[in-house]
Amino acid sequence: MLRIEDLHLSFGGIKALQGISFEARPGEITGVIGPNGAGKTSLFNAISGFYKPDRGRVFFDGQDITGLSPDRRAELGIARTFQNIALFRGMTVLDNIKLGGHTRLKTNVWQALRYFGAAQREELELRRDIEERVINFLEIDHIRKYPITMLPYGLQKRVELGRALAMQPKVLMLDEPVAGMNREETADMARFILDVQEQFGTTILLVEHDMHMVMDICSHIVVLNFGQQIASGTPAEVSGNQDVIEAYLGAAA
Repeated sequence: MLRIEDLHLSFGGIKALQGISFEARPGEITGVIGPNGAGKTSLFNAISGFYKPDRGRVFFDGQDITGLSPDRRAELGIARTFQNIALFRGMTVLDNIKLGGHTRLKTNVWQALRYFGAAQREELELRRDIEERVINFLEIDHIRKYPITMLPYGLQKRVELGRALAMQPKVLMLDEPVAGMNREETADMARFILDVQEQFGTTILLVEHDMHMVMDICSHIVVLNFGQQIASGTPAEVSGNQDVIEAYLGAAA
């Protein structure tokens, strides 16, 4: 579903990514891990189109999308969340999630401004789909009319996941979805991620520092360190890899 081939990215003299290659198999959860500064978010930004790689290619569902803009990639079916919450704080939960469905709307700007006929019907259908499929799924019906500023951090992260799900993505990219959460919030988010995979068949690419969660829910893991790919395999293979152990714990003197 998603294939990365020999991806290189640099910022001046800093080499953020050096020859990254891996595949995210359809309907599975692939984890990307590594110490701070390893290049995980840079990789996400290159895949989603925010950064243009110096070399290498990104394939989505068999199509080379390396030269496509972020909005075109979103239209094809790539959705993502962000390491720092990127919600519209002056809007309600429902309106934030509805924004995720904009790539599915067919009406043009003038029809939307008039909000009549096809434009009205389309938005009502989108709202019905979001309320039935996303809001109920994430168990946030009781807060759908709340402004984002009234919500605790854990619920804001859940709303951001809901906005991504509103796009009906084929590939869902989650950038540290449980960062800053307590144990109960982390368990809830892990359950929702597994449910997205099982109920919707979505391919998931996950960046996360919580190793317990990564080992529990991922079928394949890619490990980065200083922009280089140092390991790739099942959780069992990665957790026993000496290069991975040294990257996280430091080599013995």
